[in-house]
Amino acid sequence: MKFNQLFIIIISFLTLCISCYTKKEVFIEKEIIKKDIQLKKDTTNYKDEIEISNIKTVLCYQKEKENSLAIINLHSNDKLVISFDDLDADRKDYYYTIIHCNSDWTESDLMQSEYINGFYEEPITNYEFSYNTIQKYTHYQFEFPSAQMQPVISGNYIFKIYLKNKNVIFYKRFMVLEKKLQIDANVRKATLAENRKVKHEIDFKIKHPNIVIPDPFKDIKVHIKQNNREDNAITNLTPLFVKNDELIYDYDDENTFWGNNEFRYFDFKSLRYHSEKVKDIKFDSIYNHVYLFSDNKRAFDHYTIQPDINGKFIIKCQEAWQSNIEADYAYIHFTLNSEYFSYADVYLLGEFSEWKIQKNFKLNYNTKNKQYQANIYLKQGYYNYTYALVDKGSNYIDITTTEGTHYQTRNDYYIYVYLRNKSDRYDKLVGVMKTSSKELF
Repeated sequence: MKFNQLFIIIISFLTLCISCYTKKEVFIEKEIIKKDIQLKKDTTNYKDEIEISNIKTVLCYQKEKENSLAIINLHSNDKLVISFDDLDADRKDYYYTIIHCNSDWTESDLMQSEYINGFYEEPITNYEFSYNTIQKYTHYQFEFPSAQMQPVISGNYIFKIYLKNKNVIFYKRFMVLEKKLQIDANVRKATLAENRKVKHEIDFKIKHPNIVIPDPFKDIKVHIKQNNREDNAITNLTPLFVKNDELIYDYDDENTFWGNNEFRYFDFKSLRYHSEKVKDIKFDSIYNHVYLFSDNKRAFDHYTIQPDINGKFIIKCQEAWQSNIEADYAYIHFTLNSEYFSYADVYLLGEFSEWKIQKNFKLNYNTKNKQYQANIYLKQGYYNYTYALVDKGSNYIDITTTEGTHYQTRNDYYIYVYLRNKSDRYDKLVGVMKTSSKELF
């Protein structure tokens, strides 16, 4: 009898221990998952990103201002046009929503109800099939804000486009401006003697007579971008001088960019004749092929005036009434005459690559011809591009080795100013300015 009682006590004790351990283990696991989810949300840096290979030519611009910056004023009648092509050439149920982000494009801590007025998702119902093209595709397009969805605060935003089953198709950045201050900027040759012929210096002032900034060193964040590139953006500047209602950013080196060179370009708005940079046009019964003249490195060339659109591209078919659905696609064949770079890979860079280093835009080296070569599938139009070296060890992007760098180069510079007081839970976009270095020539 005593043995049975002892046995029951031991079994009960072990059961209690196992139960407690299991609950503790489950609690720890839940906490780890919770922290992982929170960490993922805090560190996700949203970029222009296409997740599916059949999606091409994603555009976002101000209505009736093609090739413009994807930005609208808060509580205004401004509209953005968002469009893309689906090479599957069928009809799909696409939806979109918007995500509010901090100044560094990580997702903010706000709930959707705090930055969206209306529905949280909307179907994309406007579509057309391509007409008279070799490459069949479906062209989708919508405008934002709509009657069903409007942003209610300023800042950085992401368009998230997805299928009915929630699979994400692509992300696209845009901004909402709540102008509260004035930016005065001056682009000049670099102050330091060793950089005067190769770099641009961007000095600027922020005037804020209508708002109080308690701590300008913490409350204000400034982003400066050259041609809206992300990889060389300057984001760590604080005011050098603080005056009454004025913040002065007048550094000698911290606010400089390599001038680089004017962008290379090619034009295939027509597949019927050869434009200046086009060597040959062929059709192989499946695809169009456009062969460009070979490029040479320009690192040691003198600066020459060359018209460009600072890395952007324009979709256009010369023989079409509606380029959106009548422009065709073609493989563009690039070649760069060069020795082999053992320490770096070579990529094409421009707005058409979303200003990112992407594997689809990598050039392969042909040892026989001593050329870097790549074939890129693009929609008809006019394109700017440049060759970039990417260090295999550090991933540093170098354009000067292939293109050279000059102070005379005409670049666009964008200054974005964000404000976040202690009482705020998000970064407000309160100032935007575009300036240029064209006056230096």
